[in-house]
Amino acid sequence: MTAIALGRTRRTSLVSAVCALVVTGTGLLAGCSEDPDGGTNGVGKLPADKIQSKTRAAAESAEAVRLAGTVVTNGRTYTLDMRLKSGGGSGTVTSKGVAFGLLRIGEQLYLKAGAEFWNHADGNTSAGGTLDGKYVKVPQGDPSYKKFSGFTDKDVLLDGLLTLHGALATDGHHEQAGTRTIRITGDQGSGGTLDVSLEGTPYPLRLQRAGGAGTLTFSSWGKDFPLTQPKKDETVDYGKKLPTS
Repeated sequence: MTAIALGRTRRTSLVSAVCALVVTGTGLLAGCSEDPDGGTNGVGKLPADKIQSKTRAAAESAEAVRLAGTVVTNGRTYTLDMRLKSGGGSGTVTSKGVAFGLLRIGEQLYLKAGAEFWNHADGNTSAGGTLDGKYVKVPQGDPSYKKFSGFTDKDVLLDGLLTLHGALATDGHHEQAGTRTIRITGDQGSGGTLDVSLEGTPYPLRLQRAGGAGTLTFSSWGKDFPLTQPKKDETVDYGKKLPTS
């Protein structure tokens, strides 16, 4: 637990203890009911649609973000751990128990995986030995380019993810990784839930997608990171249509 979170817990416990002991004829003394929005950025007092517009604007304007969790699409579950910014992104994706790395710098996309990935995807055991641990250039004209590059595109990925379906409403104050949040829901939760930071910029911190389509956490908002071009001896051209396992 962070020092901030620990301090907040102790403060809350102290207030609760004092309020439990000091009672007037009409109930607890004034001030014993702590304002959940006290010392926050104030978005917790806004209606749900305003909170959503503010958190989307904050996400769009941020230079970088890290997202981690699961996304279910077309019946397949992907586990992501990606760092993204306007110029590209990098990280790992796991599907059907097999992990692979993605790196995009500008328009150039690389896929890096072990022999298990290539043997499974290609059905050719010799390919695994050749491509094992190498950065494979993904041709822009290949169907897999669009599929994989979407995992590395901050704007495309967030625009598709940060959407709640149905009527919006607030669902109380919560906490995510030691940060106070306000939760908004779509269709009373069946359309997804989104926890928005009440501290500093109102960034989205946790998303539960509608219909059990995955849960993601967002962190490192605005924290830049390097995108390094792979060395020549670490890069290979696949030489034919790339498999899309």
